[in-house]
Amino acid sequence: MKASINFRISFLLIFIAFNTFSQEKFNLPAKIDSLLKIEHPRKFNGVVLVSKKRKIIYKKAVGYSNFKDKVPMQEGDNFIIMSNSKQITAVLILLQVQKKRIDLNHSVKEYLPELNLSWADSVTIHHLLNFSSGIVDLKEPLIYKPGTDFNYGNITYILLGKILERVTGKKYIDLAIQLFKSLRLKNTYCLEKNEFQNYVQGYQNVSNVFHPDYSGIENEDLISAAGIISNIFDLNRWDRLLHTGKILKPEIYKLMIDYRINSYHNAFEKEKIGYGYGLRISDKTKIKYLGHTGSGSGFISYKIYFPDNQIDLIILENQTNENPSLNYEFGIKIKELIMKSILSQN
Repeated sequence: MKASINFRISFLLIFIAFNTFSQEKFNLPAKIDSLLKIEHPRKFNGVVLVSKKRKIIYKKAVGYSNFKDKVPMQEGDNFIIMSNSKQITAVLILLQVQKKRIDLNHSVKEYLPELNLSWADSVTIHHLLNFSSGIVDLKEPLIYKPGTDFNYGNITYILLGKILERVTGKKYIDLAIQLFKSLRLKNTYCLEKNEFQNYVQGYQNVSNVFHPDYSGIENEDLISAAGIISNIFDLNRWDRLLHTGKILKPEIYKLMIDYRINSYHNAFEKEKIGYGYGLRISDKTKIKYLGHTGSGSGFISYKIYFPDNQIDLIILENQTNENPSLNYEFGIKIKELIMKSILSQN
C-alpha cells in the first residue's frame, strides 16, 4: 500500500515537472519579449499583438512614435498599414459581389467603359484582385496573358477603387468609412491630404538611426491600395470578424481564399504560396495560415491569422529599413514562434 502511494506521488511529481518544463520551453510571451530586445540586424520599433480566439495573449509597444520629441510608443497608436489596405478593398469588392452589383468574371471595360485600352476587354475583376492581370502601367501592353502569372503592384487595386466608386456612386473613402463604422473599428480610417490625422511619424532606418520619412501617400487614388490607417486592436477585430464569417457570407469568403495563382514573398515561406484576394494563403505547411504585409513611406505592417487555432498576429512598425529584406524580420520570427507554440501543444 505504501509503495503504491509512493509510486502515485512520484508519478504526480514527474507529471507536474514535465508540464512546468513544457510551459517554460514554449512560453510564447517570454520568447517574443526576448526577440523584441534584439538590435541586430535591426531594432524593433512599433507594436505587437497576439490573440487566441477572443483573448489577447500578448501585446507590447516598443520604442518611440516620434524620435525627435522622444514620445514613447503606445499600444493603441495608429499607423498607415500600407498594402494591408488591399485586403480592405478586396472585401469592399466582395461585398458588392454579394449584392450582385459586381461579377468577378466581368471585364474591366464593363465597369469603366471609358478605359480605351487594348486589354480592357480581357482583364476581369478576378484578375485585378489576385494580381494575375498582367498590367504594369495603364499606358503599357500586358506583360502576360491574364490569369497565367502573378505581378504585384498598386495599379490593379487603384482600378478596383475606381470600379467601386462607379458601381456604388460613392467615393472610396465614404465606402470604407461606412464599413469601418458598421464593424465598430473606431480607429480605422482613410489617409486624406490636408486633413489633420492622428498617426505616428514614419521613419527610414539606416544602421539603426531613424530618419523621418515625409513621403506619405502621393495621391487620393492610392488610398484603395495603400492608404488605410489603423491600430493593432482594430486590425485584430477585423481579422476575427473576417475569418469567422462576420463580414462576408461563407460562399463569398471562400472566393477570397480559394486561390488560383501562387507567388513568392520573403515574409512568408521559402516556396511559393497561394494568393487569393488581398490574402496570401499558406496551406501546404504543417499549420495553415493566411496573411498579408505592407511597407513604404516609413511604415511596416504584418498580419497573420491561423484559422484552425484562431490565433492572430498583428505587427505595426513606424519604420522601413535601408535593406528591404529586413522589413519583416520580426514578423517572420514571431510567426515561427507561434507555429512552434502550436506544434508543442499537439
